[in-house]
Amino acid sequence: MENTTKRYWRGLEELRNDPEFVKNSHREFADASDITDGGGTYRRDFLKMLGFGVAAVSLAACEAPVKKVIPYLNKPVDVEPGVANYYASSFVDGGEYCSVLVKTREGRPIFIEGNPLSGISQGGVGTRVHASVLSLYDNEKLKEPHKGGKKTEWETLDKEVAAALAKSQNIRLVTGTVLSPTTKAVIEAFKAKYPSTVHVSYDPASAYGLTQVHGGQLPAFDFSKAKVIVSLDADFLGTWISPDEFAKQWAAGRKVSSGKGGNRQMSRHYDFSSIMSLTASNADYRGRLKPSQLGLVASTLLKLIGGSASTADVKVEFLEKAAKDLKAAAPGSTLVVSGSNDANVQAVVAEINKLLGNYGTTIAGTANYKQGNDDAFNTFATELKAGKVDAVIFYGANPVYNSPRGKEIAEALPNVKLSVSFADRAEETASLCQYIAPDSHFLESWGDAEPKPGYFSIIQPTISTIFNTRQAQSSLLTWAGQNGDFYEFLKKNWAATILKTNSKEAWNKAVYDGVFEPAKGTTPAAPSTTYDLLTALGKVSGTYRANSDKLEFIAYEKVGMGTGSQANNPWLQEFPDPISKACWDNYATLSQKTAEKLNVKQNDVVKLEIAGKEAIELPVLIQPGQVNDTVGVAIGYGRTKAGKAADGVGKNVFPWINATGADITVTPTGSTYKWGIAQTQTHNTVMARESVVQETVLAKYQENAQAGRFFPKVATSEGAKAPNDITLWNGHKKNNHSWGMVIDLNLCTGCGACVVACQSENNVPVVGRKEVVMRREMHWIRIDRYYSSVQPKEDESVFQELKTLELASENPEVVFQPMMCQHCSNAPCETVCPVLATTHSNEGLNQMTYNRCIGTRYCANNCPYKVRRFNWFKYFDEDQFPYHFNNDLGKMVINPEVTVRSRGVMEKCSFCVQRIQAGKLSAKRERRSLYANEVKAACSASCATGAIVFGDMNNPESDIFKILADEKEGRAFTMLEEINVLPQVNYLTKIRNKDEADAQAIHKGGHEKPKKEAHKHEKEHA
Repeated sequence: MENTTKRYWRGLEELRNDPEFVKNSHREFADASDITDGGGTYRRDFLKMLGFGVAAVSLAACEAPVKKVIPYLNKPVDVEPGVANYYASSFVDGGEYCSVLVKTREGRPIFIEGNPLSGISQGGVGTRVHASVLSLYDNEKLKEPHKGGKKTEWETLDKEVAAALAKSQNIRLVTGTVLSPTTKAVIEAFKAKYPSTVHVSYDPASAYGLTQVHGGQLPAFDFSKAKVIVSLDADFLGTWISPDEFAKQWAAGRKVSSGKGGNRQMSRHYDFSSIMSLTASNADYRGRLKPSQLGLVASTLLKLIGGSASTADVKVEFLEKAAKDLKAAAPGSTLVVSGSNDANVQAVVAEINKLLGNYGTTIAGTANYKQGNDDAFNTFATELKAGKVDAVIFYGANPVYNSPRGKEIAEALPNVKLSVSFADRAEETASLCQYIAPDSHFLESWGDAEPKPGYFSIIQPTISTIFNTRQAQSSLLTWAGQNGDFYEFLKKNWAATILKTNSKEAWNKAVYDGVFEPAKGTTPAAPSTTYDLLTALGKVSGTYRANSDKLEFIAYEKVGMGTGSQANNPWLQEFPDPISKACWDNYATLSQKTAEKLNVKQNDVVKLEIAGKEAIELPVLIQPGQVNDTVGVAIGYGRTKAGKAADGVGKNVFPWINATGADITVTPTGSTYKWGIAQTQTHNTVMARESVVQETVLAKYQENAQAGRFFPKVATSEGAKAPNDITLWNGHKKNNHSWGMVIDLNLCTGCGACVVACQSENNVPVVGRKEVVMRREMHWIRIDRYYSSVQPKEDESVFQELKTLELASENPEVVFQPMMCQHCSNAPCETVCPVLATTHSNEGLNQMTYNRCIGTRYCANNCPYKVRRFNWFKYFDEDQFPYHFNNDLGKMVINPEVTVRSRGVMEKCSFCVQRIQAGKLSAKRERRSLYANEVKAACSASCATGAIVFGDMNNPESDIFKILADEKEGRAFTMLEEINVLPQVNYLTKIRNKDEADAQAIHKGGHEKPKKEAHKHEKEHA
């Protein structure tokens, strides 16, 4: 029968002979370049790629390689296929610490969450902790020990290193901060064997100035007890000392409740800083200062609260107000912290806290997070350069990369008789050493930690060593002539010094719990202080300047990248910085005024020069809130020998880290950064949209729990109505469960731990810098960061007013809003999907059926929240995306409970439906109902502040039910309520503890258009 269909309805048989189709088919199908081959070989491949019919599937099966499934010969007792096991352990990276639970599947660690038994981290987990599970499967790590850049055997290495050590007279063991008491015992055993050994500890981001003022100890801070907090360039919510712990404490003073008898008091937070850090963005009041002013700001604050300070005064916005609040607060109820590494500045801050009575309350006890000694490290570098060191061993240290004297050390290392590194790869320092004895990943190791005196934590292996590596402690014991079994050494040390019993039960309980801590309620004593205030003030006066018109340099640390120890982790590289929303780079941050002064704009490449330092070139990023006449650059980038994800990304500014505050020259090169900086958010304000962010000040909230709320109305023939009174849908009944979220904007610091947690749990792919620039990032949850707008002038035209509202204020207020799929009950995406790939469940979930999705992207176009992600490529399995799952080792991190999505599929947040199902199945097996808070989504489980609460809104015993009951007539709102999509996600109004007159407008300012007649052309345009 003759084919009478229209031309564009032709069947495959006709299409295969079309010259135009044959000519261009290679663009979509690499194996289909000759589909007209008479033998049918290429046609078969073409059909196979399309998944076209049963015949194609059969042909594909004929060619598929045979893979044999090998069952357990002797199944491990604690491994059940398909059932996850959890092990308590500890994340330790230098001075970074977190007690964790490690989820494993069939012996593979796949997810890390917080250990709620820890009195320090209290279940909170940061971005780098979450991402560390991917670092376990890094193919760039060494597979065996190396000598002179070539593979060797452990027996050979041990014999030669021990012999060289025996001949050495001056041995140096260079480490980062060592939190492990048992590792310190190993070091002492090594020193007993080799008495000339000197242990040198240093921190890439040093706090030596703070420890100098407190007798060599790091004071422990408690932000939860502070009613007034003042931070002087200390990013304690983002990067300073122990941010996950501090964020938990800070949140305790920021939590309010609208219910009957609820708390309506908040701490007040002042920040005085140079760059817009995470802490600065969460402060109630923020004053900007230049690095050259920091010491004088501290001394001025001392004078304002009644202390003696003979230095010049500095005028900084809100400084006098902060002093007034500090003086008015009860003794011991305030806290002043400084991120300066200048001991003189820290002495002034210590004096302020003494006068306020904070020692023994908000400053009580000590911590072990930062043990680095800058003076000792400088002595080591000088001795190494002078040839006075016979042997050097590096453990958890990469000073060639991350120290200011890295170039000198690199030049001196080849002249040392013996050099050994325990690095897991041939990085910048290890590659210059004669021997590399690769240490095992912490998830493959035994160990312990003591983050604070008396607070002990266990590290236990959750997988056998993947490569032929060995713990550094075992290597040191072996070279010291002892039994190299570190596990036995660990058990004996705990029995003798920590548990003080040989009881097997006590040891097993410590391993099971993961922590061994003093009884709750124990109050540590105030740390000691050692400083001469008059001397410190004199040095502050001679070092810092009250006013400066010079351009100054600032080195800072990013929340995700940190000091760069995990720089080869693609999850961290693609993690958007909470403030700049940029990833895959560091850059030169400038305020808008400074950029205009220098005649540069975003993505222009500039040359940065500091006297005595090697110049670097970086692209410009315009950063609202940064103090004028400063240039900020993040550390942790510029790696050269870390791996394919890290090498060549950004520039290394560790050589400049001690030059913060120094004069810097910025010269435009005339070139523009190729592709541009990869930013996941480029729109900075909400442009007066009232239903996006809702906020108020504390005084108004105390008068009215619904202060700041926006209640939209829709005009109808029957009068104004609430949007949810008008609908075209029949609604969805949720008789059993109704899964939802509540997000407290007061508690969300914007840290982004939830972003990496979601990526780890849900197999979210890494796409790379170029794809992010093209707006193709795949994160299922994003943290929208909004600045307060520039307020329009009264005489501005309507169009100019809108342009003005797009601009961030010079020193803006900031709000963070986590945004994931809202699981709307009136979901616009479900209405337009032509194949029912996205549907609604009877438990409130907006579901995705991946193998039904044909990639029309109608749902993404119809989504008002823009939370759907489209797979443009097979990101997990193509060579152009070499960062993630595209090798057999990388695939070991994949969560088998979640589908790995392929090209052409739309994906988005599922409320971790696999966790919901696992909880329901567990309850079914045990013949019970789900416990009230049994199921937690990955994002809510990771949140250190408790900002994200997930649960069943139908269960009266659940936390989410109780919160919504309290906040129904209070702070709870849904985003874009006026479009009536009925999200399952509620937000709680942002409240600032500041005077109403001082509050800027993020969404309130500039709403009412000027009371004037619009210009004629504007009317015509409208």
